[in-house]
Amino acid sequence: MEYLDFEEPIKDLHEQIKKCKDIGNESAVDVSDTCELLETKLRSTKKEIYSNLSAWQRVQLSRHPSRPYTLDYIKALTNDTFLELHGDRNIGDDKAMIGGLGKIDDQSFMLIGTQKGYNTKTRQYRNFGMANPEGYRKALRLMHSAEKFNIPIICFIDTPGAFPGLEAEERGQGEAIAKNIIGMMSIKVPIIVIVIGEGASGGALGIGVGDRVYMLENTWYSVISPESCSSILWRSWEYKEAAAAALKLTPQDMLKAKLIDKIIKEPLGGAHYDRQTTFESVKKEIWNTFQKLKKMESRMRIDLRRNKFSNMGVFEDK
Repeated sequence: MEYLDFEEPIKDLHEQIKKCKDIGNESAVDVSDTCELLETKLRSTKKEIYSNLSAWQRVQLSRHPSRPYTLDYIKALTNDTFLELHGDRNIGDDKAMIGGLGKIDDQSFMLIGTQKGYNTKTRQYRNFGMANPEGYRKALRLMHSAEKFNIPIICFIDTPGAFPGLEAEERGQGEAIAKNIIGMMSIKVPIIVIVIGEGASGGALGIGVGDRVYMLENTWYSVISPESCSSILWRSWEYKEAAAAALKLTPQDMLKAKLIDKIIKEPLGGAHYDRQTTFESVKKEIWNTFQKLKKMESRMRIDLRRNKFSNMGVFEDK
């Protein structure tokens, strides 16, 4: 298990508990009371730390290397019935954007999301979760296929942003994202969007238009990352913590601003501490939401979806 800087007290207690158990196993000394006291202290320490997280600490948790990624959720939810589909039928197949068909219980879904890598090799293969224009075009193609066969759509967001390279801009990165936003406003089938990690800029919004938008408890959603914001405003990354607080990017901030519909609770310490419980919470939310959305007429869903996003923000006509 890897620990973040603010998790050092938890790391120390885990090490003490391990030493305590090792002493008990290797000698005749009864250390059960000591171990129990350490376990109690660990629980209280974790509760104290994770109940008072700053915006920057939530950003750090959203990037934890042990945190489950899109494919982890898809495999857990569909019990390995997932059939991945490839290509945008124009340029190629973007490895950072995955999508395909899978069954949750007896209901088929089109599952789409940005995928990061688990090590250096897979991170390069997945382009660190940053999709190119062909990734967004593939996503929209799959959404239209789902619409054709009346299959509901689930989108998982976990990206530091769309790929900012020159070649991506040459192939129409902005146009591809804009087209997705417009297209998703008119898709007739239910769309459920869940932010499972990082939700940065247009890279997230390119698959972020839905009837319901949810965020896991330790995630973030913003027009820009704290580091990039800090480098623009202060010409340095040193102010990323202040930038994170100013951006109001946490799930609590998003819910208060009515930019998302609900926060999905995570196990104490984050999704990586208890993956199975996290998967079950996400599945429950998806299933309950789908049962409500499927009862609506498609025209009503589209109107509500459009109104939802049209009413976001504050503006003034002059």
